[in-house]
Amino acid sequence: MSIAPAPLEAAKPGGAARAALRPPSSLIPGSSRNAYWLYLVPGLALLTIIVVVPLVWNVYLTFTDYRGIRPPEWIGLDNWIELAGDSVFWTSFANSIAMIVAMVVVPTLLGLLLAAMLFDLIGKKFGARLASFLRATYYLPQILPAVIAAIVIGWILRPQNGALNQVLEAVGLGALQHNWLGSPDTALPSIMVIMVWVQLGYPIVIFMAALQRVDPELYEAAELDGANWYQRFRAITVGIIRPEIFVVTLTCTIAALKVFGPVYALTGGGPGTATIVPAYYAYSEFFQSQQVGYGATIATALTIVIAAVSVAFILVQNRYERQEEER
Repeated sequence: MSIAPAPLEAAKPGGAARAALRPPSSLIPGSSRNAYWLYLVPGLALLTIIVVVPLVWNVYLTFTDYRGIRPPEWIGLDNWIELAGDSVFWTSFANSIAMIVAMVVVPTLLGLLLAAMLFDLIGKKFGARLASFLRATYYLPQILPAVIAAIVIGWILRPQNGALNQVLEAVGLGALQHNWLGSPDTALPSIMVIMVWVQLGYPIVIFMAALQRVDPELYEAAELDGANWYQRFRAITVGIIRPEIFVVTLTCTIAALKVFGPVYALTGGGPGTATIVPAYYAYSEFFQSQQVGYGATIATALTIVIAAVSVAFILVQNRYERQEEER
């Protein structure tokens, strides 16, 4: 049996050291042992099973007449044509705009002001502990399940013995008592107020975390120059935490477009269609009317809108970032 000669490199002076320092073959590009991509397989498999396959199946159902029992029957674009002329669908998207006001515009503006006040005023004058306590208080509705919070608010707004009507009667304002969730003129505004309360804590937490990276010397220099709180807020705070503002606006917009729990628990889309939103409309077509193909069409249309909004936000954010780099 022959013995393989030692490698020439190891025979040279210092060759053994160089051989020891040579990177293992598993790190060499193209090596058969370079199989790090295998770690991505579980995640890709879950993504395919949970997201991709249901999405493709849902898109397929939009072109069928399917009631969940018999096999789907291909009908082409009939569902999409019906959707384009469906007044309830357009009403649901109009209500989604109201949800965007309640869950994006108002909480973002109020959250920005409150976060700046907690960080720049209360934190400095009364200490960081009080600011942290108030931040946690604002965030408390976020940790409550949406349905539980909606049920509690429903008790408050009940027309017969709800807390709000009882308080109005106790202070001599009984004429203002109202069926807040059962009347078409107040049902949607009532849900909007609830969603402001639920959503407010999220931007406050994000903005206060972003303010931690603002150099305090900037505020001190601006204060020495005679800038008041609002001027410091506009020139320093808003400019520095603009990326976080984009993130909060985008995530809250997506949440507003697909809101479901509070509408389901409080009004069921009623009275009439006063509070119906696309997610609840798709649910009602899926499970109540058993129009699975049409419900899939509503859900797919909502997905397209959310994707378009996300792309638009990302493009706007990238443009702002390029402008900042050019400056």
